[in-house]
Amino acid sequence: MLKVAVIGATGAVGQEFVVALNKHRWFQLTQVAASERSAGKKYVDAIRDPSSGILRWHNREEVPEYVRNMVVSRVEDIKPENFDLIFTALESDDAKVIEPKFARTTPVISTAAAFRYEADVPILIPGINDEQVDLLNVQKKNRGWKGFIAPLPNCTTTGLAITLKPILDKYGIEKVFMTSMQALSGAGRSPGVIALDIMDNVIPYIPKEEEKVQVEAKKILGSMGKESITPADFRVSCTCTRVPVLDGHTESVFVETEKPAEAEDVKKEMLKFSRNVSIKALPTAPKEYIMVHDDPTRPQPRIDREINDGMTTVVGRLRKDTAFDNGIKYVLLSHNEKMGSAKGAVLLAELLKDKKIL
Repeated sequence: MLKVAVIGATGAVGQEFVVALNKHRWFQLTQVAASERSAGKKYVDAIRDPSSGILRWHNREEVPEYVRNMVVSRVEDIKPENFDLIFTALESDDAKVIEPKFARTTPVISTAAAFRYEADVPILIPGINDEQVDLLNVQKKNRGWKGFIAPLPNCTTTGLAITLKPILDKYGIEKVFMTSMQALSGAGRSPGVIALDIMDNVIPYIPKEEEKVQVEAKKILGSMGKESITPADFRVSCTCTRVPVLDGHTESVFVETEKPAEAEDVKKEMLKFSRNVSIKALPTAPKEYIMVHDDPTRPQPRIDREINDGMTTVVGRLRKDTAFDNGIKYVLLSHNEKMGSAKGAVLLAELLKDKKIL
């Protein structure tokens, strides 16, 4: 068993880490850390609202027994050399300072954007760009670290990159247009979204989100060179919106392909990719990596987000596009708090262990 710590354990993403690591076959969570106001408290008390005493537990499952009485540490008191791996669920400004300190001795898997765009840092999605894990060794050499920083993509990028991969491999891609309808949980608790702003409403702007997706999708689907990644050679344009849905990011995607692509053939490619995905034997990998619906009313967040415990990317309304000479369009649903966040990070840790990077 590898010993792991979770930093930012009391927030929404941190709570998902706690659930994802419960009874894990490979990883043992032995320490949790959070802000000063939580430090010194039992975990179950640290996630209570201080004024009302209400348990601020985001997950539908109960607080796991193994962590309820674990005492929350200050981040400053974490000794990274005592762990085989550290998961972080931090804001980017904090991640910029804290994660390099840990990475000097210990691998870090991060949900923050702080290091995603640096040349020696891959943005990894298990099953999509596994070959890019080699860049972590370049990073260690460049920075003189024993560990590394491996960030997840933005949760909006995850489902998009997963569905584009089989299309890119078979047909090539010229352009991608995407409009997202993103869940409230993607905004976190702080600052979050005010209820009166989102009720009966759609917010047509999420700061920095569109720029992140446009850069990350091309880096993830790029080609690995000797010491760097060459971004994929297609254009991405997107509009990111917030909608009154609790969990699950829905995206409407239009793809101009280099070669002619029929909808039924693209479906077959997606399902073939899903059946043969490289990470299918890992403990957290879903039974179906990609699921494609023929029902034109699917996917829907309320119905489809928990398929395979939120680890499956669900596709529907796959059809020929009429605006492009060669093109298709579809709707996807990806669970932003599971595959797009903590549980996806645990899957990444499994991939790195399997490849003997951990």
